[in-house]
Amino acid sequence: MGAPAETVSAVLLEHLGQLCLHEFPCGTGSWNKSRFLPQTWPAWRELVPREEEAMNPGEETVQDLLDLVCSPHSPWALPEGSSAEDRFLKELAVQNPLMLKDTFLYSYFRSLRVVGRQVSLVDKGLLKFLNLEELVLSANRIKEINAANLPPTLKVLELCGNQIASVECLCAHPPPVLRHLGLGHNKLLGPLESLYVTTDHWPNLISLDLGFNNLTDLQGMIASLSTLPHLRLLVLQGNPLALVPFYRGFTIDSLSRLCVLDDVTVTSKEKHQFRGLGQRGDLLACEAQFVVTIGSVRGVLDTSVLDLEPGPQGPFITYSYYVTYDFVEDKEAACQALSQHRTGEGIPEEAKEEVGESLESGLTTHSPLGELEESLILKASGALPKSIHPAEELAKLQPRIDPRPCPSPGTVLFSTVPKPWAEVIACNYEMQHTLKDLVPLRAFLLAGTTLTIVEEKILSWPTVLSAVDGPLPAKKGKGENKKGKKEKEEKDKKGKDRKDKAAKGEKELVKNQKGSKKEELPKHLRQDPPTLRVLGEGMVALESLLAGEPLVSTVCNFGVIRTLDSDRLTFIRDSKNKKAKKENRKSMAAMYDSDYQPEPLSVEVQIQLKQCRSAEEALRALAL
Repeated sequence: MGAPAETVSAVLLEHLGQLCLHEFPCGTGSWNKSRFLPQTWPAWRELVPREEEAMNPGEETVQDLLDLVCSPHSPWALPEGSSAEDRFLKELAVQNPLMLKDTFLYSYFRSLRVVGRQVSLVDKGLLKFLNLEELVLSANRIKEINAANLPPTLKVLELCGNQIASVECLCAHPPPVLRHLGLGHNKLLGPLESLYVTTDHWPNLISLDLGFNNLTDLQGMIASLSTLPHLRLLVLQGNPLALVPFYRGFTIDSLSRLCVLDDVTVTSKEKHQFRGLGQRGDLLACEAQFVVTIGSVRGVLDTSVLDLEPGPQGPFITYSYYVTYDFVEDKEAACQALSQHRTGEGIPEEAKEEVGESLESGLTTHSPLGELEESLILKASGALPKSIHPAEELAKLQPRIDPRPCPSPGTVLFSTVPKPWAEVIACNYEMQHTLKDLVPLRAFLLAGTTLTIVEEKILSWPTVLSAVDGPLPAKKGKGENKKGKKEKEEKDKKGKDRKDKAAKGEKELVKNQKGSKKEELPKHLRQDPPTLRVLGEGMVALESLLAGEPLVSTVCNFGVIRTLDSDRLTFIRDSKNKKAKKENRKSMAAMYDSDYQPEPLSVEVQIQLKQCRSAEEALRALAL
């Protein structure tokens, strides 16, 4: 059998025991026995201590005993941060200990705080506190509350940080004069929760905290909250419903008497800007929109300077670099992302060209082959068919290899366009993510995203054409020969353009390595599966987006991976370029400085949660 549930009453009794109200220097004993007259005296019946001049030798005065209780250096002092009620009871136990009876204690307490004590049951012992107005039970393990066990005098009920799954359990016998209800950081979920926050259950509610739950029905929740005539303070941030762009404006315009929303004062300017938005709630789409921007990558090691010069038979090596990040998967948003790729929205021009060529030729931008940092080599896959399912086509526009050793469940990997090495690699990447499934989105934001800088290495080899691959002798008529020849020329032209682009990096590398000597690569090359190496990986925290911040902007620093020797080799290679000579002179002088430190590997990233600033902006987005 499991351990018995921890009750509020048991914790309160344990707490009173820890105050030691009947032990020295409190209570009665040899240290103050002469202060109390025998029971036959009238003063005893009135619980009045004797005058101190009648004190026996060896006993302590009341002031000395109070000093032992109140002095911060005393071993009998209360711990720092003790409540005012605890201090009062401690002093009362010194001055007049005979008053500390159960009837006094149950009538004295107006506020009780039981925080972080593993309480799981609110028992009926609380009904003994006749004047209790505030009850704080935060950070416990309460899953459900029998509202009949709550004192009817309660004005403040704080249940933040528990495991309550529904407000329904409080609606059977709600405290009639409750002013504040705190249910933040619980497990409230489902559209039915809005049925339990109406004036039928909480007619006097002024403040309500429902933040950081899994509430998704914004229109239904606001409709119920509008029935609360005295509601002035509301917290809904941290819920999936607060991620939609029009959340704040719609809430402010619908609850005209609201003074504070999510701990931010509602201004008259906001009320004017969002006027009329509350009446358009049914037309507004309940979806969240994020814009991910990846800027420049710095401090990348130029691995090509460490390779040997290729011979006539190869291999010819090319390197490219890109940044990946994961984002929550949303099947409905996938089609929109695919549409953006097809129309060229949200991606750079060079990415459009690569994607277009990829779809036309049936080849992918990234080969679905590679190896991780541990040199795990995967098998090759075939080319894309011309007719393909939209979801599969979108997958082809995403990274072909996942460099993450432990991918997060429910996420999809996105990447920037691979680019050759440069001192500063400008990614110029921007992608809009539109998501309708908001519950997993909230979980993703709490966990954060993983950002990775990947190096892709491709080895190319000359292709030897066999006799079978050569052209067959012509046996057809002139018309057919001309037609076939024209088709063949168009096909060869497309293939040549694609191969020329793939071999561009190899030609430049060979040219740089051999100086002024020109050497052309073979026209036909075959490529090995690309080898992937993770240069840097780190987490980007996104929880602040849930807490109301519209933007996360950071520079991820992965430490130094370059060395002085590698930078010198890069300088020697680049010094052959006349245009870069002046800049390289300064770089070379800095390298020979004794304090020279290579630049750390870093990448700029921004993730923005779109928010409407006015009713007009929300309606314009609706029209689009």
